[in-house]
Amino acid sequence: MNYNRLIDQFCTLSRPRDAHKLFVEMRNRGHCPNVVSYTTLIKGYCRVGEICSAWNLFYEMSSQRVSQPNPLTYSTLIQGVLRNREVEEGKALIGNLWKVMAIEEDIHVNTAAFANVIDCLCREGLFHEVFNIAEDMPQGKSVVEEFAYGQMIDSLCRYKRYNGAARIVYMMKKRGSKPSLVSYNTIVHGICKDCDFFRAYQLFNEGIQLGYSPSEFTYKILIDGLCSLSDLPKAKHVLRIMLNKKSADKTRIYNIYLRSVCLSGNPTELLNTLLAMLQSQCRPDIISLNTVVNGLCKMARVEEAMKVLHDMMSGKKFCSPDAATYTTAIAGLLEVGRDEEALNLLRYTMPNNGFTPGVVTYNAVLRGFFKMNRVDEAMEIFNSSGVSANPITHTIVIDGLFDSGRIDEAKSFWDAIVWPSGVHDEYVYSAILKGLCRSGRVEEACHFLYELMDSGVSLSLVNYNIVIHGASQLGLKAEVYQIVGEMRKNGLTPDAVTWRILDKLNDKTRMKFCEDTYNQ
Repeated sequence: MNYNRLIDQFCTLSRPRDAHKLFVEMRNRGHCPNVVSYTTLIKGYCRVGEICSAWNLFYEMSSQRVSQPNPLTYSTLIQGVLRNREVEEGKALIGNLWKVMAIEEDIHVNTAAFANVIDCLCREGLFHEVFNIAEDMPQGKSVVEEFAYGQMIDSLCRYKRYNGAARIVYMMKKRGSKPSLVSYNTIVHGICKDCDFFRAYQLFNEGIQLGYSPSEFTYKILIDGLCSLSDLPKAKHVLRIMLNKKSADKTRIYNIYLRSVCLSGNPTELLNTLLAMLQSQCRPDIISLNTVVNGLCKMARVEEAMKVLHDMMSGKKFCSPDAATYTTAIAGLLEVGRDEEALNLLRYTMPNNGFTPGVVTYNAVLRGFFKMNRVDEAMEIFNSSGVSANPITHTIVIDGLFDSGRIDEAKSFWDAIVWPSGVHDEYVYSAILKGLCRSGRVEEACHFLYELMDSGVSLSLVNYNIVIHGASQLGLKAEVYQIVGEMRKNGLTPDAVTWRILDKLNDKTRMKFCEDTYNQ
């Protein structure tokens, strides 16, 4: 019988007392518990917070000659003690751990114990202790220095202390060591996720001297951040570094940069980058060109976007446009009210170049016409398109009709077109519910919600919250709680938005009660 394995199983199930009975039975049968037996049982007691029992075992173990605590035993007890917030006792144990590690012959045991302690200190928020260890390195040569620093960086990053991990890098440099490129990338990426892009850029620059080159994902998030802050000089510097990488996919790197430049709202840089690609013999692909056209349209620089499109159609400089290019151009033209040109692209240019406008293109057209409040023309396009609508199409039409005040027409559209088609989802329901509530028809929104429930439709929390919010605005407390009850019956739990609405409703009710009482 493998007692140690059984003890471990009981401890894993948070049943250390049963494991302890087995431990005693093992000893009664003449089997001598070893370091693994004691350490496993100590870990089991620490897992359930019974630190006194863990200490008793540790003292018992220390008093024996055969099974003296090794570094792993110490690290296990340290984890339990610190989890119990007994910081001073934990620090004393850590001090003893370094002495035990100095006489331990198995480097793997030392390595595992060190990793446990560092991870535990970070988990319990004792980051200053990690920095003290990094400064003094009290473990000496018991653990390989590169591993020790790497473990600190890894644990600090795991608990989102990326600037702390960068501090470890500086300590390494002082000692003539350097982090692995993977660790360094994790730090830069993490600082980017914290939106500290200037700090990330600083580390990026310093890392170049160490041979660091960011992963594509880190490059993207760093470039996005710098462009969103309109710091194009720094973003361009990062771009140049990435382009100089061996075996770099230059087109892909440029495409990421182009997408990021769109965030800065700088059309000149967008066109200059396209020109730089051509001058460096890096041919823009369809993704590059679609990004430029889309970016220019969103910046209301439709004229430049159309020039790029015409250059693509001529085939001299660029590859031919695809359906996405045309759709983007159409949406851009409609955004600035150039509807005739947009319809010309839709009805003539696309078919003449071998493209049949699909549902995505028609959705862009409908959205544009509704935005211009050209409702009749939008409905005419919808009816004559000959393309099967998707839920997005129906959402656009319903939103457009409600926004134009054509409420009865929106309801008829649902009854005659959307419901019979079976092409509807939570976004379509949201459009109708929101439209009814905004139009002051909260009662109708409630009835519509109940009809959907009775029809077996799966509603989302957003659908319920729209009606709950609408009813609460009118102070309809009974209706609100009835809807919440129905929501629960259908297996949905109120989220933060629901509770916020209910809190406001209750505050409003209390205020009204106080006013009525005062007036009496």
